[in-house]
Amino acid sequence: MRRASIPLARISLGVVFIWFGALKVIGESPANDLVARTVYWVDPEWFLPLLGWWEIVIGVCLIDPLRWLRLPPWLTRAGILLLLLQVPGTFLPLVILPNVCFVDAPLAPTLEGQYIIKNLVLIAAAIAIGGTVRADQVRAEAAAGGSTI
Repeated sequence: MRRASIPLARISLGVVFIWFGALKVIGESPANDLVARTVYWVDPEWFLPLLGWWEIVIGVCLIDPLRWLRLPPWLTRAGILLLLLQVPGTFLPLVILPNVCFVDAPLAPTLEGQYIIKNLVLIAAAIAIGGTVRADQVRAEAAAGGSTI
């Protein structure tokens, strides 16, 4: 399980971010209305696709260090940074739209509230992946002949 956990976390997070981001880009995300009502001061015509592309980039950065696209390993750090900048905004509806997020605040979240609260798991998985970045970089350098472990 130890060997499989981080690659599975990378794939899971990557798939979720790419999938949900792509839905925003093409205008088919079930969350589009919630996002538009939460950040009502921003035009959703450009904000939703921007947010979608942001999420797609996070997903690619988290998956690619498995070396499918041969992008540099430091992209994991970039992906986690982008995720940590994006995730606080995902909690805004809990404050701005509590009537949408809770049947009985704060103990009984609606489906939308559950959708938001599950981001705690995404944050934890990203932190676990981030904890492996340095070791992955050392291994990659050693494999390239740059240093020894």
